[in-house]
Amino acid sequence: MSASEPNRADLGKDPARVSGMFDQVAEKYDSTNTVLSLGNDRLWRKATTRAIAPRAGERILDLAAGTGASSVALLESGAEVVAADFSPGMIAEGKRRYPAVPGLSFVEADATNLPFEDDSFDAVTISFGLRNVLDADAALREMFRVTKPGGRIVVCEFSTPPSKAFDTLYRFYNGRILPLVARAFSSNAEAYAHLTESIRDWPDQAALAARLRAAGWSDVAHRNLSGGIVALHRGVKSRVPAASTA
Repeated sequence: MSASEPNRADLGKDPARVSGMFDQVAEKYDSTNTVLSLGNDRLWRKATTRAIAPRAGERILDLAAGTGASSVALLESGAEVVAADFSPGMIAEGKRRYPAVPGLSFVEADATNLPFEDDSFDAVTISFGLRNVLDADAALREMFRVTKPGGRIVVCEFSTPPSKAFDTLYRFYNGRILPLVARAFSSNAEAYAHLTESIRDWPDQAALAARLRAAGWSDVAHRNLSGGIVALHRGVKSRVPAASTA
């Protein structure tokens, strides 16, 4: 496949195809998302930042960070943020937009095999990226591994509106309206066909919460945004219990 030919991932989630797809949409990614989400992407980013509750001096991993917009939002607290993504094109665009920003670093990384030591971060977060990982459960375990005991996770991802009527309307928008808008605004409209497919295939709120618990996370909870179009899942890595004495 040539670099100019539209790269379309599918539900097989081949890492090379997914990465290549995001490489091709990197330049217009944020502006296209704002149009397609009717401006809700900014509200979702603010809600995610509040859920993470970053504090000065903390080290935070922003996985699937894309161009770094979500990472920059976390910096305002005084935290150190590592923006990680497995798309070289996204990383390059992020570095172009935010050159030499204090406290912010960009790292190319595979979510299923993170290049970080155990217990490295006070918090980890991933927004609209877990759905695109070949093995999402492995990614949740890796995020658990690199989080310090007592640290936290926030997952922001598309989900299932609990209202059947609203869910029907949402699916109509994704299936009929979104592709038309994507063709008008995106450099790779085929990428947004994958978006629709992957949303349909993604587990609902309760199922994702169960997968977080299976990966080791405790105190897992979620709340819906925009009527359940998006859900925020939170969890904590329990502190290692003190060794008992005989």
